Amino acid sequence: MKAYMQRMGRSLMLPVATLPVAALFEGIGYWIDPTGWGANNIIAAFLLKAGGSILDNLGVLFAVGLALGMSKDKDGASALSGLVAFLVPMQLLNPAAVASFQHIDVEKVNAAFLKMNNGNVFVGILAGLLAAAMYNRFSSTKLPMALSFFSGKRLVPIVTAALMLVVSAALMFIWPPIFSGLVTFGEAISKMGALGAGLYGFFNRLLIPTGLHHALNNVFWFNTAGIDDIGKFWAAKGTKGITGMYQAGFFPVMMFGLPAGALAIYQCARPEKKKATASLMMAAAFASFFTGVTEPLEFSFMFVAWPLYVVHAVLTGISMFVAALFHWTAGFNFSAGLVDFVLSLRVPIANKPYMLLVLGLVMAVIYYFTFMFVIKKFNLMTPGREEGDGEESEDIDTMIGDNKFAVLANRIYAGLGAENVTSIDNCTTRLRLVVKDSSKVDQAKIKATGVPGMKVIDDKNVQVIVGTEVQFVADEMNKILQNGGVVTGAMKSESVKKSEPAQATTSSVSGAEMNVYAVSDGKVVPISEVQDDVFSAKMMGDGYAVLPTNGEVYTPVAGTITSIFPTKHALGIQTESGLEVLLHMGIDTVELKGSPFTLHVEEGQQVKQGDKVATVDLSALEKAGKKSDLIVVFTNQDKVANYELTASGTTVSANKVVGKVTVK
Repeated sequence: MKAYMQRMGRSLMLPVATLPVAALFEGIGYWIDPTGWGANNIIAAFLLKAGGSILDNLGVLFAVGLALGMSKDKDGASALSGLVAFLVPMQLLNPAAVASFQHIDVEKVNAAFLKMNNGNVFVGILAGLLAAAMYNRFSSTKLPMALSFFSGKRLVPIVTAALMLVVSAALMFIWPPIFSGLVTFGEAISKMGALGAGLYGFFNRLLIPTGLHHALNNVFWFNTAGIDDIGKFWAAKGTKGITGMYQAGFFPVMMFGLPAGALAIYQCARPEKKKATASLMMAAAFASFFTGVTEPLEFSFMFVAWPLYVVHAVLTGISMFVAALFHWTAGFNFSAGLVDFVLSLRVPIANKPYMLLVLGLVMAVIYYFTFMFVIKKFNLMTPGREEGDGEESEDIDTMIGDNKFAVLANRIYAGLGAENVTSIDNCTTRLRLVVKDSSKVDQAKIKATGVPGMKVIDDKNVQVIVGTEVQFVADEMNKILQNGGVVTGAMKSESVKKSEPAQATTSSVSGAEMNVYAVSDGKVVPISEVQDDVFSAKMMGDGYAVLPTNGEVYTPVAGTITSIFPTKHALGIQTESGLEVLLHMGIDTVELKGSPFTLHVEEGQQVKQGDKVATVDLSALEKAGKKSDLIVVFTNQDKVANYELTASGTTVSANKVVGKVTVK
């Protein structure tokens, strides 16, 4: 689920990136003509319409962006399916359509359907996720010959439309009672004074991902329950210090709190991603401060770090409570940004509005330090903290075969410096590189490729951790070296294609718990105790090691041998459930060129629990000064739902259960 939410958050970055400029267009237009909303000024009208073309269509943007980002290969057909998925409920659930289905006048349609328009974020998110799921499931489906035209990617929009027909029918019955329930809840908390204002602020933010915050807004901002906070404030009617209480507390959050939170997010970003994070956070923070449009900021962490979003909702509630408690009021027509704050100063019913600036400064400090603490304490993947993610790594991940390795090799080589590379070697999981000057290596550029990590050993030696496919990357990098260090776009190699490891056939088994076994007689230790920084830091994944007392080595899991390293010191196994396991024999044993190892399996061979896979000459390792740790690593960690090493620190016999893994 965590990985899914992170993918969802990354996918939202594409549509979210368009929002700050739209917010500025509308904010400037509203500043020019705050009363006429463009009716009195052609420039204001032009800017307002330009911004509205984006902000009024958030649902469409999110549907298309999520469908594309969550699809397995980022194909345009998935984006089209996202659009189709959104259009179906928009046509079936708009007020006119519902009135037709129910044989009533449009005026009598339940208020829940009044927000069924292109700006409905909830429907957009739902449509995008379902469209991506349909694309991933049906984009390779082959139909009978008579229907072959509709096979594959052409089938996806059809299936998606059918699914959304069912979803729309369900929403027609589910949505109104939920909406009405929230309205009733809002009416109840409206009688609780300052505490009610605080609760409203909390639930207003919390409900934004669902779009149901409009139900509460109708109660407090408009005349649904007789409060009409916005209308009365700008008409200077009501009670000074009371009217505006359901608006005022948003100003400290939107003008000060969220921008301070954006600063904390930037400062928590990984060094190689600070530049990209800064551009997003600066634009989003300015939009929030100037116009009060918070979607660019909130959606940047709403899903990838949802606990932080809950904290944001709590802080909003606190701000609303404090402002209402002390009767500090101001109001807005557009949103709680600088534009509306300045305009509201002219309204006679505003009460001590400048105190909202003082509260804002306090909220900025609270937001900054709270965000910093929560992000670091719980290691939340806010923008810029994702390991191995980003536009470059996404591009690489969606490539297949030799092209993927060539592109990765080109990017790593470019980070090393075309004239800086002296020699290229590799072991099971990492590139061992000799350079003229390691200080000239662009570490940020290499890390931006999505590799698990890198180490600068000294002024001449650098290691880049790639994973079990490192051989193919090394081959491509050696071609570049032989080509005089000329880094090209995507150098294709038939030799790589021919030497790709055997691929295991995996089933869709998920959620299954499986045992992992001792690979030899000896002491079992967690991988964090292995005396190798790459393994102990879990750069390749979690796992364990056995300190062997004899050289007989057995498989830790049942599965298929997918790869055997040329120097025989490591092999890859893939289980039926898709878990990829690396068995690495000894530390730095690649240098021994395979002499201490005798393998009893070959690529593509099926192995069952208890099968012997290798024999290691432990005395030869000792003479060579190499440690004999037999290391087992789960290299596709995203498949691991839970892992427990039950035999840590104990001495066991080979083929005894040492832990359990639950596979997603």
